[in-house]
Amino acid sequence: MVVWFVLAVLGTFGMAALVGGLILSRGVQDELVEERLGLYERSAEADVKADRSAPLTDALDRALTERGLGANLGTQLARADLKLTVGEFIGLTVITTVSLGGLAHLWRGDVLITAVAGLLGFFAPRAYVGIRRGRRLRAFNDQLGDTINLMVNSIRAGYSILQAMRAVADEMGPPASTEYGRVVQEVQLGIPLEDALKHMLRRVPSEDLDMMITAINVQREVGGNLAEVLESISFTIRERIRIKGEIRALTAQSRISGYMVAMVPVVLAAVIYLINPEFMGLLFEHTCGHIMIGVAAVGIGAGFFVISKVVDIDV
Repeated sequence: MVVWFVLAVLGTFGMAALVGGLILSRGVQDELVEERLGLYERSAEADVKADRSAPLTDALDRALTERGLGANLGTQLARADLKLTVGEFIGLTVITTVSLGGLAHLWRGDVLITAVAGLLGFFAPRAYVGIRRGRRLRAFNDQLGDTINLMVNSIRAGYSILQAMRAVADEMGPPASTEYGRVVQEVQLGIPLEDALKHMLRRVPSEDLDMMITAINVQREVGGNLAEVLESISFTIRERIRIKGEIRALTAQSRISGYMVAMVPVVLAAVIYLINPEFMGLLFEHTCGHIMIGVAAVGIGAGFFVISKVVDIDV
């Protein structure tokens, strides 16, 4: 009875936070651009917010975003290009945790399986955000060489740096077109180009992009031929991408070995527990079993960490 009461409370809270966040944020074009817009059109933004019917959710979302954990979560959502507020994401996490835990409890009625399913539901949204963020960063880095070449050709044709970025936003595909389009929008709203580029670097934490932004800022301060500088940077980025691709191909077997070292014992233990719970239950009932589980967890973690460091070659 207690388990069901806790699940019901958490599910209600998560559903309320998610629905309130959806009501709050739907219809907003871009969260980051709206923040910049508020610096210059406060009265217009106040009118828009006055039409929304979720002041409690608005205050909750602001409170979460201002905290360290909430601010970091908001940054991760922006890097993953997910149109979710911090409150929505937390509500979604609560719902997945309660849903998987409740389904596991209905299926087996075992406290351990319910707890494991709840943990999977808690970490699943965060894992999805991490995977999406990594894919988006890799896609942006793969486009960066062509992006800089397009900017070089535009500058040599007589375009300004902002017009060259507009050409990138029009000609390239996402995520490059999205990010450069945001930079152009922020500059049109009155934000200095240096700050707009910093915002893009915050959303896309790429070393190659940092190098390009540094070159643009230095050229704006001291002058020089920006097209030649960007062309040399483009060549360097292309070579780095080529070398990284070769390294990734050569270390693929080792990376898969690391995943196998980490996953096979866990999956095998879960399968045996489902087949014969009494046999595996001894590990959780005696001190010797607890020690064995701890030693196994440390060994799995150490093996995965060592293999990850060996195949992580910085270029």
